[in-house]
Amino acid sequence: MHSTRTVARQLQHLVVGVIAAVALLAAAPSATAQTLQQVVKERGLTQQDVLAAAKTYVPTGKRDEFVAFASGGQSGMVIVYGVPSMRLLKYIAVFNPEPWQAYGFDEESKAVLDQGRINGKDITWGDTHHPALSETAGDYDGQYLFINDKANPRLAVIDLHDFETKQIVVNPIFQSQHGGAFVSENTEYVIEAAQYAAPLGGDYAPLERFNEDYRGGVTYWKFNREKGRLDASQSFSLELPPYSQDLSDFGKLASTGWSFTNSFCSERYVGGIERGRPPFEAGCSAKDTDYLHVINWKKAAQVAAAGKVKMINGHKVIMMDTAIKEGLVFLIPEPKSPHGVDVTPDGDYITISGKLDSHTYVYSWKKIKAAIDAKNFAGKDPYGLPIIDMKTALHTQVPLGLGPLHTQYDSKKGIAYTSLYVDSMVARWDYINGKLLDRLPIHYNIGHLMTMHGDTVKPRGKYLVALNKLAIDRFQPVGPLHPQNHQLIDIGGSKMSLLYDMPLPLGEPHYVVGIEAGLLKPAVRYKVGTNTRTGEISPHKTRAGEERTERSGNKVTVHGTLIRSHITPEIIEVNEGDELTIHLTNLERAQDQTHGFTVSKYNVNGSWEPGKTATVKFTADVPGVFPYYCTEFCSALHLEMQGYVLVKPKGYKAKVGELMAKDQYTQADYEKQVKACVETQAVIDGVVGFITGQNYKDFPPVVALVDDATAQLGYAEGPKGKAEEEAANGNYHSATLWAGQWWQYQVKAADIGLRAKTYLEQHGSKPVK
Repeated sequence: MHSTRTVARQLQHLVVGVIAAVALLAAAPSATAQTLQQVVKERGLTQQDVLAAAKTYVPTGKRDEFVAFASGGQSGMVIVYGVPSMRLLKYIAVFNPEPWQAYGFDEESKAVLDQGRINGKDITWGDTHHPALSETAGDYDGQYLFINDKANPRLAVIDLHDFETKQIVVNPIFQSQHGGAFVSENTEYVIEAAQYAAPLGGDYAPLERFNEDYRGGVTYWKFNREKGRLDASQSFSLELPPYSQDLSDFGKLASTGWSFTNSFCSERYVGGIERGRPPFEAGCSAKDTDYLHVINWKKAAQVAAAGKVKMINGHKVIMMDTAIKEGLVFLIPEPKSPHGVDVTPDGDYITISGKLDSHTYVYSWKKIKAAIDAKNFAGKDPYGLPIIDMKTALHTQVPLGLGPLHTQYDSKKGIAYTSLYVDSMVARWDYINGKLLDRLPIHYNIGHLMTMHGDTVKPRGKYLVALNKLAIDRFQPVGPLHPQNHQLIDIGGSKMSLLYDMPLPLGEPHYVVGIEAGLLKPAVRYKVGTNTRTGEISPHKTRAGEERTERSGNKVTVHGTLIRSHITPEIIEVNEGDELTIHLTNLERAQDQTHGFTVSKYNVNGSWEPGKTATVKFTADVPGVFPYYCTEFCSALHLEMQGYVLVKPKGYKAKVGELMAKDQYTQADYEKQVKACVETQAVIDGVVGFITGQNYKDFPPVVALVDDATAQLGYAEGPKGKAEEEAANGNYHSATLWAGQWWQYQVKAADIGLRAKTYLEQHGSKPVK
């Protein structure tokens, strides 16, 4: 076994070697080092290329100014990346199992996915479309993220305390949806709008009864911020005509208390080429306009609370006749086939674009409200909903280009950005004065776009992200299925400029929201024993020394722990056919010390972040020897973090003479290992002396490292005592092994302490006076 001094000498030689290599490289600049000018020339870069690179470059050790959350489309996930670097940071599993985070593999995350079951069936994928960040006073607060599943009418809640999915709710009355999620100014409610009309509640009706029995709708999910969950019992929906409701937005400031949902196919056309009729797309774009739904959601909430509802599948639904009587819903003609309704930061205007119109329409909230108050209506739709004349509500129309879709806002008053799908451009324009200011080509066919905090009362400006449907020639070919392309655009100057192409090879990222990184306050560890999906302390929490295996009939339950570098227990013995439940607790307190767990050939997988308690279950129905190990590289002895599940065949009887390996270590081996422990402790004491002699408590990362090192030394006490006890009884083989475990904890503590010492030296700590 190596002493600490030997290891230190080896590290010193390695460092000297690296320094020598660097010196040799520096002495031969023609072969290695290059000037900026040389790189620019060799790669054929322009000054604009270099400037764009500089604007997106985030040096090693530095962090992005903003964090973006993008829907993952058919992956059912959320994609997280930094802006302006466009570096991928994480995939958040939401609607489908995901093995890296073991989402859908441990019992706790299975319980979340089970909330998304529909008609008694597991739905193992989702089509995530519209992420929405929680808001306080109309601006992002960094606490929660909501995301919808278009393929199945579901919403999910992600807690940004740990970037984990905590809840999935299934819409009880819709058969599909696209318009979700959109949050009110203080996250009282989250909007989910139906897409393709169907009988509410899931009943059958023939298409010939479309006008009479098919319906659209908008659901307002009540959010309980204290619990961090959507509350179905306090949620409600409005029955709407069988138009295809699409996207929504809540009013803000001037238009507080109201929400806006657009629609398409207000023709209520039902295709069917099988029946000799023109297809859906022909009939659903025949009219010149569709309908914007203007909804008094605050009053609607009062109507629902008063019980003026119909219960459908246990859910409160305000029927259309009630909505008309109470004055809850109003319609305004809008450009046909719209895809996006966006309220300006001050709440004074609503911008809407129609995919088949070259103009973006700006509606005045002041004019809309005046018409509602004066009951100045141009007529009613076939279901009796009052219609406000478009000219009465319109502020201006601005010709931006072909295929306008979505709009976001700048920090500069009156400035907006709209995606032009057909033109493959972004338009910058003035929605107050109705003037086009700039257009920038995009590659290619842009759908959504996003500016930083661009749908709040306080947009930050600086950057815009274009979400492009096609990449074609932008990246290295990888087969017929191309990545999507998120392009970063600088909007800080008088002209927009393209900075970066970012391929996203995971589903179709449909929409993205960007938040100031400083508003996010994610945890780096849990309280020991936390069920991370509920936030509560698990009843299966296990501390060091409490590990145990219990049997009740054919049910075997293990309460174990994970810590660098061993799994306790290291051997689990069961009989063929036993039901095995393994509760594990990660005892680590160090940041990023995650442990994994898998059992060979049994489809068992788990991920345990520091402090987490989670459970895996399986039936040991195949006899044999099945290794288990930590799947997350966690320490120098990661490969030694292992164990065995021994599944005895039915009727198995042990043979006489089956013994463990014979003793190998002597008293001399034990004394050599103890000497290494003493020398290592001296190193630790020296490091501790340096750290405590500095103002280390002024550096939070160092405080965390000190806590972790202290914990590791605390764990060393147990094996140290066992080593001394075994040595006293003359069992030097066992004593040597326990002394080796004692040393392992010391080495971990020393490693952590040296990292803390280096941090203090690099960040200018000062001696304590």
